[in-house]
Amino acid sequence: MSERDLTGTLLVATPEIGEGVFRRSVVLLLHHSDEGAQGLILNRPLETEVASILPNWATVTVRDRHVYYGGPVGTDSALGVGLLPVEGSHPAVSLLFDELGLVNLDADPGDIDTLGGAVRVFVGYAGWSPGQLEGEIESGSWYVVDRTPADALTGAADGLWHDVLIRQPGALALVANFPDDPSMN
Repeated sequence: MSERDLTGTLLVATPEIGEGVFRRSVVLLLHHSDEGAQGLILNRPLETEVASILPNWATVTVRDRHVYYGGPVGTDSALGVGLLPVEGSHPAVSLLFDELGLVNLDADPGDIDTLGGAVRVFVGYAGWSPGQLEGEIESGSWYVVDRTPADALTGAADGLWHDVLIRQPGALALVANFPDDPSMN
């Protein structure tokens, strides 16, 4: 078994990840166990709007209405993530942790309106085989930090890497100002 279950935490890419899909990414870990891990990249909006792939869902998604790139695995499928009302439950939402759940995109979007438009659609997800994520954390590729309820559906996804780091205690907050290209510093 993993030393610590990281389900529900954020993985924040360190400057060590200088290129590729995980560069400056913020990943919400949906599941972590000794069998591996799955998560969603929260800060990769695509040009595609929800209305173009799931027309009925366009009215219940969060403000920007874009589909997000959740990761390189399963990019032929979509996942919905939504916030439940405090102390609430919903028949079309499978609770993940706290108030966040996976939304059944086969359900009637009209039934989801009670969530107040707090749904985001992701294409694909990030996945790690057993021990892989732990090795990446140990090698310095990821910071593991606590999430806030607003992180998954933020309206400022492009700045999420910076915003998550700047709220961390101590020296970790300084990484938020790490330049895009250190050679230009």
